[in-house]
Amino acid sequence: MKAKILLVFIIGTFHWIFSPVLNAQNEERHETVAIYEVDTKGFTISSTEMSNLLRTELEKLNQLDVMDRYDMNYLLQKKDGHIENCYGKICLIELGKILKVDNMLSGSVQLLDDVIIVSLKLIDVGRAQVAKQEVIEFLNLKHQIRPMLQLTLKKMFALDIDENLMSKLTQKNDYETAVNFPQAQRLNLNGPRMGVTIVSGDGAKVLKEKEEFGGYDGSPVMFHFGYQFEIKYLNQGNFQALVEFIPLVTGLDQGQFIPSISILNGLRNSRMGLEFAFGPNLFVNKVADGYFDNQGTWHLRKEWLATNNEPNPYPIESRTDSRGEIKLQSTFIFAIGKTFKSGKLNIPLNAFFAPGKKASHRFGLSMGFNLSK
Repeated sequence: MKAKILLVFIIGTFHWIFSPVLNAQNEERHETVAIYEVDTKGFTISSTEMSNLLRTELEKLNQLDVMDRYDMNYLLQKKDGHIENCYGKICLIELGKILKVDNMLSGSVQLLDDVIIVSLKLIDVGRAQVAKQEVIEFLNLKHQIRPMLQLTLKKMFALDIDENLMSKLTQKNDYETAVNFPQAQRLNLNGPRMGVTIVSGDGAKVLKEKEEFGGYDGSPVMFHFGYQFEIKYLNQGNFQALVEFIPLVTGLDQGQFIPSISILNGLRNSRMGLEFAFGPNLFVNKVADGYFDNQGTWHLRKEWLATNNEPNPYPIESRTDSRGEIKLQSTFIFAIGKTFKSGKLNIPLNAFFAPGKKASHRFGLSMGFNLSK
């Protein structure tokens, strides 16, 4: 009698000590799931290959214990062999009972016109009902099937998704389409710029004028150099819309320092390397108030005041003058360009035109270089 009591006490103590561990192990057990076939239309890959892709992506999520396809095929061969066109709920429930799994995952991936529709459903075999279902329309990007399946599964199981990737695969006019169009090589022309600026009209006369008369005793053809920064805000197919920031310094070859910055909005064809752009240009210039006499000679305003007591009969105007004050001025630039390629080396060549008063226009050529990533 005492031996029986002692045995019961030992068994009870063992159960009391180890039952939390056993319960924890049971709680950690994931439900089982089998993926038989995914219906595919409009793709070169077969239904079996699509099912294998889906199985791999589901295993990565670690939400369910996914039955190995070889085990599944072995169990089916022991029964009735291969079952074809098993996509409906009734067929999948019966198949789940044969495989002795908790859930069956199936669905379809179909190409319809310009969209790919991924539809997945998780069927609870025991309850004979659809437990989860998700349908997402993607862009016609066949090369991105794997991330499409991944995103659809994560949405189904209410997991965090990459919203940026989802946008690229579902929105036509997404800002970055390297995912959408990997076959279209993107041009990124950030890099140094150098070239010549030519000034015409009244501006050219000032540059060539002697310094004592407000000129620069130089040439209307000046060297410039700087750097181009660009931001692409819209990609579609082979075209890119972008904003370019181009700070330049002009005139160092003639002892001048003329800083400027252009902010251009442009459109580029990445395949042909052609582009055009336009936008404001801000630059620093020395400007003075003065007048032209009857002989067409330029004088500063203060010259009349210093030698005459009478009112100045000549109209006062402002123009570029080396004796003037430094001011920030603006104009508008139009530019076109072509990018030449040699291996991974990009060589952009651009021509620009900036209209000005009294035919004081600026135009010129600029070139640069960078390496494709």
